[in-house]
Amino acid sequence: MDNDLMRQWDRDGFFVTRNLLSADEVELLGRIARADTGLRDDASVRSDGEGRAVSLRVRNDPSDDIYGTISRSRRIVSVMEQLLGGEVYHYHHKLIFKDQQSGGAWVWHQDYGYWYDYACLAPLLASCMIAIDPATRANGCLKVLSGSHRMGRIDHGPVGDQTGADLQRVAAIQERLETVHVELDPGDAVFFHCNLLHRSDANTTPDPRWTLICCYNAARNNPYREIRHPQYTPLKIADDSLVLDVGEQHWSRLATS
Repeated sequence: MDNDLMRQWDRDGFFVTRNLLSADEVELLGRIARADTGLRDDASVRSDGEGRAVSLRVRNDPSDDIYGTISRSRRIVSVMEQLLGGEVYHYHHKLIFKDQQSGGAWVWHQDYGYWYDYACLAPLLASCMIAIDPATRANGCLKVLSGSHRMGRIDHGPVGDQTGADLQRVAAIQERLETVHVELDPGDAVFFHCNLLHRSDANTTPDPRWTLICCYNAARNNPYREIRHPQYTPLKIADDSLVLDVGEQHWSRLATS
């Protein structure tokens, strides 16, 4: 990772990497995800407090399917190690199903607003969100408040079935910082700090907006007690070439099941 990206990370709390997954990789990921009926069977549904809901499926285990292989891939893990200043481990990964004309909003929040309560003592966590479908302003792409990670953890409380940041404080921050719409093509990714304020609007378009989000914790930030997401476990980094190989095997299993 070059110095410009590290400066952008320090200043803004996020940056976009175009074509993190190749066209073949993201096409295969999308095909598998949509054929994998078990994903939706295991999905959680969370009201956004605005009359819609968001569906997501979270996995703590970086398994040997295409989702886990991407989350263990060197292209992501090596960047996370630089961003977080040392060894990282897989905290969890999740698929977000923003279906056409029905996918709900995510309220303004910081990921550390949740993860602080999961026994992580320091904000040494980060996420990589990969677009499976085009993410646009129209279909509810990610919005971030650039530089908000520098303001520290904000108090959070319930909003519908979600947990959101204190809206009065968010409103004040919006007056001072730029709101950025993170529009992505399939295969593009955004890396973002766990204290970066972000949200997404509902998807009212005829186009789906599915994403895979891979989350990491610094090994030295091991939670002080066992809770929802895992304790430190050494991460078995996957060679980037394995994404297509494992994906083809995953697809074969789905096609014959």
